[in-house]
Amino acid sequence: MKQFSKIVYVLLIVLILFPFDMVGLWSITAPIALLLGLVFAFTFPAPCPKFNKKTSKYLLQVAVVCLGFNMNLQESLKSGSEGMLFTVVSVVGVMVLGVLLGMWFHINRKTSYLISSGTAICGGSAIAAVGPVLKADENEMAVSLGVIFILNSIALFIFPPLGHLLDMTQQQFGTWAAIAIHDTSSVVGAGESFGEEALQIATLIKLTRALWIIPLALVTMVIFRDKTARISIPWFIFIFVLAMVVNTYANLPAMFVDVMVWIAKRGMVLTLFMIGASLSLKSIRAVGIKPLLQAVLLWIVISVSSLFVVLETV
Repeated sequence: MKQFSKIVYVLLIVLILFPFDMVGLWSITAPIALLLGLVFAFTFPAPCPKFNKKTSKYLLQVAVVCLGFNMNLQESLKSGSEGMLFTVVSVVGVMVLGVLLGMWFHINRKTSYLISSGTAICGGSAIAAVGPVLKADENEMAVSLGVIFILNSIALFIFPPLGHLLDMTQQQFGTWAAIAIHDTSSVVGAGESFGEEALQIATLIKLTRALWIIPLALVTMVIFRDKTARISIPWFIFIFVLAMVVNTYANLPAMFVDVMVWIAKRGMVLTLFMIGASLSLKSIRAVGIKPLLQAVLLWIVISVSSLFVVLETV
């Protein structure tokens, strides 16, 4: 069975990388890729869980950097500036509210803090960065990552239709998605589903938000009194900015840009498939009702408040 699951896994990867777009019969978008991953995870045993987890992490970073070669720095900063101020307010607000909800529901302190970090900044990346600073154990990390992933998956499916239903502009949706969706992978996936401009704005604002991992880790060391902890810095974000600078001020060949865009888009879709394939029923059962309730309430607060601000100001 495990050997068969490896064959299916490889075939799905090939299908995602080289879809039958040319004949117009098949197109694997970000939501479809995530759904394929989830179906695979619930149907077959994981063929190579460690490879899958590590590859999806670095593939996401490569895809984001490649996307920078299709973005103009000046135009992107101008388009994304509206979301910067609310980013600051929302990060601090979600962290405070999350800690208070954790105390109210009597949730494990570290688990509550990790869920709040994932909701406030960038989902699993924030949890992975803050977890070692907290010295969180395997169960605390698993619960936090599990609950964030569940909501993150739901967001990828519901946000683009909601954006169209509310008749949001590309700029409005990109800003909203970047603030209200947890992981960078689903933010980029939702932005791509909505439109090219939404994709660029969402990516820029989300990566700016992700830089908050650094001050959050420093504050976490103070709160939990561990000055020896190592901070994980998302260096790929700086490479992404460098790619935008090169694209803005260098006369890059059109073929090179086209290749980078292809790698970015297909890489992101493949990343979502791998993330979906990493989920298991065991990780879902481990979540528990209280952490899930905390995460849902935080998600509702950030989604509704950011939607209101975006519709009023952007």
